[in-house]
Amino acid sequence: QVHLAESGGGLVQPGGSLRLSCAASGFTFSDYVMRWYRQTPGKERELVAQISTTGIVTIYPDSVKGRFTSSRDNAKKTVYLQMNSLKPEDTAVYSCNARSAAWEYWGQGTQVTVSS
Repeated sequence: QVHLAESGGGLVQPGGSLRLSCAASGFTFSDYVMRWYRQTPGKERELVAQISTTGIVTIYPDSVKGRFTSSRDNAKKTVYLQMNSLKPEDTAVYSCNARSAAWEYWGQGTQVTVSS
């Protein structure tokens, strides 16, 4: 059974850091490009990180570039999102996404709240 489980969310002060994890099971993790998205009520889902199957190529939007870093461990079937210098506008539900040519899977998401 396919499963993506995010963890690591929580409440952090502005300027702080969090590391999200997304553990995968039920599919060949190393065959899938992994993405992190975030969403807040009333706004469209925003892609915040993409990492290639090997982990060599990463892509970030300008809104998080230089602050967020994604990595993956294919042996552990886990993708990470290191978030530094967090801002209140980073508050959202963060979800991981696995995509291949034929299939796409989503996790349930984890809440990140940046507030003093």
